[in-house]
Amino acid sequence: MFGVSGEIRGSEAGAYPVTTAGGIDIVSMNLLLEHTTDPVVWRGPIISGVVKQFWHDFIWQDVDYMFVDMPPGTGDVPLTVMQSIKLDGIVIVTSPQELVSMIVEKAVKMAEAMKVPILGLVENMSYFECPDCGKRHEIYGHSHIEEIASQYKLDILGRIPIMPALAAECDAGQIETTDGDWLNEAAEKILAANK
Repeated sequence: MFGVSGEIRGSEAGAYPVTTAGGIDIVSMNLLLEHTTDPVVWRGPIISGVVKQFWHDFIWQDVDYMFVDMPPGTGDVPLTVMQSIKLDGIVIVTSPQELVSMIVEKAVKMAEAMKVPILGLVENMSYFECPDCGKRHEIYGHSHIEEIASQYKLDILGRIPIMPALAAECDAGQIETTDGDWLNEAAEKILAANK
């Protein structure tokens, strides 16, 4: 989505993240693989160890904010991150399906158990807005984000629509040039959490 590829460079001091066109430093498992289509067939403890190396063994410079994109659920990687880094907070990303709301509730309970502040919820694939009539359609069913937010007293930070143009920008590696206001509230909350 950020248009980065190639191999991670390193020295005796450590490894260096790959920098996007907009100046964002990124490390991902895919950047460590010989071929981007290679599967990562590792057990949880090995993956957790590699994830720890992302912040311990990489040379990060001038970091104002570090985002750790974790897989959904409550597995080894989220547990490792929550135990290994002092987090200012997490943003839980969901989608409208009923089954996903159960997974989100588990993530909320895990964060509470680990005493990690939850900044709020973002719903992805929230709706599709018809370009002809402007009507919103709930392609993946009725959203349950309000119920979860109310139950756990969480803020809803944004709803990202289904947009072919947005998908095309992601596929083209141009997410940094995307223009939209869906995550303005999420950005404001993240800025406030870091003060």
